[in-house]
Amino acid sequence: MGIVGAGRAKKKKTVFVCRECGHESAKWTGKCYACGAWNTMTEEVVVPEAANVASELSGSLSPNVAPVPITEAQTEKLPRFSTGSAEFDRVLGGGVVVDSLVLIVGDPGIGKSSLTLKTCANVAATGKRVLYVTGEESVGQIRLRAERLNALPTDLFVVSETNLAKIALHIDKLKPALVVIDSVQTVFRPEIDSAAGSVAQVRECAVEIMRIVKSAGLAGFVIGHVTKDGTLAGPRLLEHIVDTVLYFEGERTSDHRILRAVKNRFGSTNEMGVFEMRDTGLSDVPDASRLFLENEAAGTPGTVVIPVIEGTRALLVELQALVAPTPYIPPHRTSDSVDIKRIQLLLAVLEKRVHLSIGACDVFVKAAGGMNLDEPAADLGICAAMASSFANRQIREKTIIFGEVGLSGEVRAVSRAELRLSEAKRLGFTDAVLPQKNYLALKDEISGINIFGAKTVGEALRLIMPKR
Repeated sequence: MGIVGAGRAKKKKTVFVCRECGHESAKWTGKCYACGAWNTMTEEVVVPEAANVASELSGSLSPNVAPVPITEAQTEKLPRFSTGSAEFDRVLGGGVVVDSLVLIVGDPGIGKSSLTLKTCANVAATGKRVLYVTGEESVGQIRLRAERLNALPTDLFVVSETNLAKIALHIDKLKPALVVIDSVQTVFRPEIDSAAGSVAQVRECAVEIMRIVKSAGLAGFVIGHVTKDGTLAGPRLLEHIVDTVLYFEGERTSDHRILRAVKNRFGSTNEMGVFEMRDTGLSDVPDASRLFLENEAAGTPGTVVIPVIEGTRALLVELQALVAPTPYIPPHRTSDSVDIKRIQLLLAVLEKRVHLSIGACDVFVKAAGGMNLDEPAADLGICAAMASSFANRQIREKTIIFGEVGLSGEVRAVSRAELRLSEAKRLGFTDAVLPQKNYLALKDEISGINIFGAKTVGEALRLIMPKR
């Protein structure tokens, strides 16, 4: 009986997994019960070995110790090393943390591979061994890019491989300080019966890469693909597994790129790095405010300068709005810099509280340099730009404006007003319109710039648009 039983082939078990959130179901459903997405359930084969990876990982990373009071817990200083780029280090929180895994996501051709290859060269130039694993290109193609980027240190090693078991052997033999895998959607585990890039492969490969990085005491970068709407391709569980998630943004027609941290276990998620694409690769842009103001259309109605906070620094961003009458119903609301619902809310405030008949007009809003304005402090500036374009009256030159706008038309105080004013003063701006509460707190502390407080949106508009 034992021989007969041993010879029987085990029936493979299949489950249906959501591509968006990784939720598993025993049967197919049109809608994922976990995240509510439609038509995202895909069939995957469950392999016992793969199912135990998570438990093996937790056992290898968490020492079996007794719980201790939080006041007695020992803190550790995180060892870091520089990427060779001040902007990249800023986004990471001060450099690359050893024993960490970083996920870099961005559109095709945005510069992910160029950024990571240049980083590998900078780290290798300090004497640390670096391994660059490519699953999409050949070693010769990587060499051509390295020559263009002037990234040819002797301690930078390159291999073209997609089998994760073989990649682990290369890492064990080379013992690098940094490993880059480009990309996670091309890597596969041979014991999992599904194609590379599937939900099961991406999930299990990410867990195994994390185990390799933690157990080997090195740092890892993993490059990920995006979907057509700009989100990470594959299960969202991938973002939960890694330590840091960075999104690489920018317009393909522009030379400038923005690197944002949306998750960082070792630093702030509010930091932003600005880069410029040149023939030799991506270069740091230390003075980002001048970048977003380089095409300032002074004296044009609908143009306003807004100071926004990104992490530890203030940036001045030029915002333009175009408001024009339209015979179409409903009118268009278009913006790639501000959420459309937010624009609709601010238009309602202008219509109801300031009595501007702006609701029947097409509205287009755009920030210079592809900047996304999601900070509430930009509300007043957005209102000012739309009102200026609607009235065809220019905003007073060399003036910045900021403040949060409430539904009753009041202007609410915002944080770090002094930092915003200091940046405006450095770049030659002479006037600033800000919330009344911020004005009362700062009027005796700021010199060299005229500041005006406003309680309502209407009062702010009267200050920045002088009568004809």
